[in-house]
Amino acid sequence: MSILLSPYQKNGLSLSNRMVMAPMTRNRAIGSIPNALMAEYYGQRATAGLIVTEGTSPAPEGLGYQRIPGIFTKEQVEGWKLVTDKVHANGGKIFVQLMHTGRVSHQDNLPAGAQVVGPSTIGMSGQIHTLNGAFNYSTPVALSAEAIKQTIKQHAIAAELAMEAGFDGVELHGAHGYLIEQFLNPHVNNRTDVYGGNHINRSRFAIETAIATIAAIGKERTAIRISPFSTLNDMHAYEEAEVDATYQYLVRELSKLELTYLHISRNPMTTPERLKFFRETFKGTIIVCNGFDAASAEQLLEEGTADLIGFGKPFLANADLPQRFAHQAPLNPVDFKTMYGNSAVGYTDYPLMNEMPQPQQ
Repeated sequence: MSILLSPYQKNGLSLSNRMVMAPMTRNRAIGSIPNALMAEYYGQRATAGLIVTEGTSPAPEGLGYQRIPGIFTKEQVEGWKLVTDKVHANGGKIFVQLMHTGRVSHQDNLPAGAQVVGPSTIGMSGQIHTLNGAFNYSTPVALSAEAIKQTIKQHAIAAELAMEAGFDGVELHGAHGYLIEQFLNPHVNNRTDVYGGNHINRSRFAIETAIATIAAIGKERTAIRISPFSTLNDMHAYEEAEVDATYQYLVRELSKLELTYLHISRNPMTTPERLKFFRETFKGTIIVCNGFDAASAEQLLEEGTADLIGFGKPFLANADLPQRFAHQAPLNPVDFKTMYGNSAVGYTDYPLMNEMPQPQQ
C-alpha cells in the first residue's frame, strides 16, 4: 500500500494520504443543524486524507430527508464550525458536499414555506419516511427559469458560508438521483427550454452551478461528484450512447473550469474504458469510489486511473481505517440497523484498532 498511504498534492489539495472518506447520510442533524455529536464523528475520522461530509442542503427546498444538515443559516454555519474545528485540530481536511435533493423529497420533510422542486413535474416512485410516517414522494414543482437562477445562486451562497464555517472546499453532488443529476437525465428532465431537450442543454444546470461556485470561492476549492449509469433514486436508465455523450460533454466542460477534483461513484457500467476517458479528459484530481478494499484501491492507483480512492462503509465502521490498512488489521463490520438514527450508537462507538480485544497467548 505504498501509494494509498502516501501523501498527495495537486491543484491546491495537500493531503496526508490518498484515502477519501466518502459522503454518507447519517441523519444526526437535529433540526438540520450540525452538532457536537457530528463533530465527534468526523473528528474521529480525520486520519482520512480527505473527508467529504454527508449531503448538506444549500437551501430549504433541498432538505428532502429527516435530520439531514443544511448550510444556509447562521445556526447551521455555527454548527459546522464545531465539525471543521475538530477535524482540523486532529490534522484532517474536509469538504462539504452540497446536496439539493430536488424531487427526492416529501413536503412534510421541508421547513414551512419551502416546496418540493425539480426540473419537471415528473415525480419519484415509491415512498419516503417522514416524521408522520411513510408516504409517496411529493410531486415536484417544475423550477422556472428564474427559480433555476435562484437555485444556482443558493449553491454559490452556501459555498461562501462553507468557507465561513471553516471547510477546505465544496463538492457539488451531481450523482445518485439528486437535483443536478435530475437535470441530466431525460426521463426526469422533459424541459423544452435551454435546460432541456438534448444532452448539452441538460448539462447546463450542472455547469452553471459549478461556474457560480467557482466565482464564489475559487476553482481550487470547488469539486463535483458524478455517477454515470446510476439508477439510484428512480433514475431510469436511458440509451447507453446518450449517457456516454452526456458525461463526455459534461466532463470536458468541467475540466475547462479547472475544478479541483472529479469524484466518480462507480457501478457495474463504470468500465475501464470509461474511466480511461475521464482520466485523459479531466485535468484535475480524480477520485473513484465504491466497493474498494486495500488491494483493489492500490491497484487502481498503480494503474494511474485514479489519484485518490473513496471509502464509504469501511470508514463508517472504522474511524482508524488508514491505520488498519497499514497494519493489515481486521475491520469492524457495519451495523446496518444503526446506520440512520439520532444517537451515538452505531455512530461514534465503533472500537478503534487499539481498543480491540487481544488474542490470548
